[in-house]
Amino acid sequence: QVRLVESGGGLVQPGGSLKLACAAAGSRLSAYTRAWYRQAPGSQREWVASITKAGNINYADPVKGRFTISRDNAKNTVSLQMDSLKSDDTAVYYCNWSFGPVYSYWGQGTQVTVSS
Repeated sequence: QVRLVESGGGLVQPGGSLKLACAAAGSRLSAYTRAWYRQAPGSQREWVASITKAGNINYADPVKGRFTISRDNAKNTVSLQMDSLKSDDTAVYYCNWSFGPVYSYWGQGTQVTVSS
């Protein structure tokens, strides 16, 4: 079992920045792939970025060049630095830790609103 707690959401103006964090508690945490997803109102949850156990990083096309995912293995965290935010980035953001096809854990979600 992995417990995840997210923080860092809020209201920001277009062009601004926010940093999300997700802290995990559990066992064998370094073995997990860590990812961020988001869900806008009326839309399905979509993948945003991920970092594997080996450190391979990938981003969804809409956020490439603007978002940066990082991790701290000592603190069992994953973060998402979001720059040049747009109104289309407004969503509830969820962190996800997964290991193989069976083990997948979600945070409670944190609201990000980009509006002037």
